Amino acid sequence: MEEAIFFDTMRQGLWISVQISAPLLLVALVMGVAIGLLQALTSVQEMTLTFVPKVGAMIAVFWVSMTYMSAALVSFFHDRIVPMIAGI
Repeated sequence: MEEAIFFDTMRQGLWISVQISAPLLLVALVMGVAIGLLQALTSVQEMTLTFVPKVGAMIAVFWVSMTYMSAALVSFFHDRIVPMIAGI
């Protein structure tokens, strides 16, 4: 395997991982900021107040974007990884 093919495959794999993880990370960021702002405004410092809504929102976004995530990963494997394994 040539070096350029290896690095191009690694670059595409990293980009796919960024695309797949972006919705979950963005929701966690937005919910964290919103809950932190709510806690700062109300002076309520409850640990479950930060954890439960954030995890609930992340599960909801994961459920909605699951088809996109799996389709992106499957297309990457079919387009790049399987032909490299098969030697095509």
